[in-house]
Amino acid sequence: MLTIGVDIGGTKVAAGVVDPDGQILDKVKYPTPSGDPGQLAEVVAKAVEELRGRRPDDTVEAVGVGVAGFVDEDRATVQVAVNLGLRDEPLKERVRRRIELPVVIENDANAAAWAEARFGAGRGSDHIVCVTLGTGIGGGLVLGGRLHRGRYGVAAEVGHYRVVQNGRRCACGDQGCWEQYASGTALVAEGRDLARTDPVRAARMLELAGGDADRVDGECMTRAALEGDTGALGCFERVGEWVGIGLADLAAILDPECFVLGGGVSDTGDIILGPAREAFERNLSGRPNRRPAQVRLAELGGEAGIVGAADLARR
Repeated sequence: MLTIGVDIGGTKVAAGVVDPDGQILDKVKYPTPSGDPGQLAEVVAKAVEELRGRRPDDTVEAVGVGVAGFVDEDRATVQVAVNLGLRDEPLKERVRRRIELPVVIENDANAAAWAEARFGAGRGSDHIVCVTLGTGIGGGLVLGGRLHRGRYGVAAEVGHYRVVQNGRRCACGDQGCWEQYASGTALVAEGRDLARTDPVRAARMLELAGGDADRVDGECMTRAALEGDTGALGCFERVGEWVGIGLADLAAILDPECFVLGGGVSDTGDIILGPAREAFERNLSGRPNRRPAQVRLAELGGEAGIVGAADLARR
């Protein structure tokens, strides 16, 4: 049974035909229309129809759509997706009318978590917490081999549990959210702060940023760290420690078998994974009298959303 997975991002709509083994057989991309729900549904339908048209026969049986936002418990309505301008949007019905196939809507982080659980770094484990370290922090839970969505469909917003009382202000309106300390945004903030306050230690990052502290970004920080620059490595260590602290708190609540770290920050590999693992083990409650979860890097990269959405549609 072939299904199509669609991953709606802020800039592009990516879709692919996926087989039961999680392999993408064909793929298309379109720009994401801005602030027009009807046009967004048209683009999703266009991508699906283009992929169906390339098949030798009508073998596609369902479509899964991953979207960065709150999706209701029926996996039909996008309650809110700020970056896409969607609110109480009946996306499932809009798409279904255009393509006349069964459609499932899912949060994009949930879809990616399901893909990693089924086909990626979490395969073989039934209790998995996926954490996406990007501009913010997203999450997905697979507990007992099932995707855990919560009563109202919005579980696993792990970036917004508070790790510091009265801490840094978050875009969600609260203070001290985990993503303010352990995300890509937090990493860049560390680098720019170092460049402003200690330009000697930040010399390599500043050189890569053309001498402007405000132009220090994740790319030049990663390059400097890979070269062994102590200033950049120190920034990764601080953010990695916050990642590990957050994982330890989640482990105290959820007791997973493994954590899977994805997103752009995780692409730096051991530079972030090393300090995250150390901080996780140091802060895990009940040590040494409990089995700690493994902390692994995601394997499917940017295709996880497509694969996960397609596999969820199959179910």
